[in-house]
Amino acid sequence: MADDVGMQDVRFEELAARYGTPLYVYDSTVLAAQFGRLRDALNPGLEFFFSLKANPNVAICARLAGLGARAEVSSLTELLTASRAGVRPENIIFLGPGKSAEELQACLDRRIYAIVCESLDELRLIDSLARAAGVVAPVALRVNPSFTVKGSGLTMGGRPRQFGIDEDELMRQTGLSTRYPCVRLMGVHVYMGTRILDPGVIADNSRRVLELAERLSARLDFPLELVDVGGGLGVAYFDNERDLDVNLLAGLLNPVLGEFRARHPRTRLVMELGRYLTAPAGIYVVRVRYLKTSLGQRFAITDGGTHHHMAAVGIGSYVKRNFPIRLLRAAVGQAQPWQVTGPLCTPNDTLAKQVMLPPLRAGDLLGVLRSGAYGPTASPVQFLSHGYPAEVLVHDGQSFLVRDRDRPEDMMRRQHLPGVLQARSSVPTR
Repeated sequence: MADDVGMQDVRFEELAARYGTPLYVYDSTVLAAQFGRLRDALNPGLEFFFSLKANPNVAICARLAGLGARAEVSSLTELLTASRAGVRPENIIFLGPGKSAEELQACLDRRIYAIVCESLDELRLIDSLARAAGVVAPVALRVNPSFTVKGSGLTMGGRPRQFGIDEDELMRQTGLSTRYPCVRLMGVHVYMGTRILDPGVIADNSRRVLELAERLSARLDFPLELVDVGGGLGVAYFDNERDLDVNLLAGLLNPVLGEFRARHPRTRLVMELGRYLTAPAGIYVVRVRYLKTSLGQRFAITDGGTHHHMAAVGIGSYVKRNFPIRLLRAAVGQAQPWQVTGPLCTPNDTLAKQVMLPPLRAGDLLGVLRSGAYGPTASPVQFLSHGYPAEVLVHDGQSFLVRDRDRPEDMMRRQHLPGVLQARSSVPTR
């Protein structure tokens, strides 16, 4: 993705000078490589839906859509983003446990492929809105299965969850496929976990999801037009991890998919991909402002921090481990342990602890690698009123600003001071 010069021969110093720091930089060739690697290896009948929650930038979505990715969205803004990026309605699904009536109405108005329903209450609301609109809503059921999956960084099913409808509850239903005349049950969605690096776990998980979908469609008497096996494909961040072996995955998963397709040749098979596609494509670039030593430890204090990159502080992990981080210039000298911290007024604003880096200078650029997923949009960007960083896409050797940096005036423009609280121009004297 990048070398000491830059990304696609665009120097990091050039990017920093042009767009300022901190900033996120995305490599379009890596996006294409990640997508193509899976597309070439896995069953051609499997469709890849990009999960916008991983990186909802419209340029990222458009790049992936151009490669053939569909879109999985979870908010009205993500729906608008996917549409603007060129994803056709028949290639969009909308999921999430707390959809608003406005979001559901937008799904109906835009005629997206499927609304993924996560509760029986939501099913009633969809039916009501569809009846008022004079349409029939295509609905896939998100199931919280009774089984669990091992080897996941974050388990999403198999225990009490806000996501989906419990498998046992659905199996007890009678007449669900005809209970709501303006709803057409047409599919099953199951998402078991994320950051899975074991191909065997992914294949076994997919097999069990497909079997569950068959049981459920038979029990509730609706056609299997769609089965979404989730995904959860991980990338390696830490020293003890290895990237997913795609060839091994293909050898285990393709037979499972092939057997299912032989039984259900008209069913759309869907895998959601978010982190896997975008994480390796991104670098969070920060500039060292100050160097100091405190009680024998070296600190590099930078202009960027965990308000832009909450994942780097170890969120979702019991143990804080460093994302891969490096100096973005030719290294000179013996590597030393450094604490890389940001500008926030909290000791938690630490991008890396005891990370081995060459001797640093004020003004150096550092890059937090594998940062293309769950970056600023999954971080408290408003803390200390810093706002969003700039986001840049490098494509065909050129850089493009794909999100403006928040300026102080942008932050203030969204606030309103009632006239009754307006401070007086002078302080009265006694």
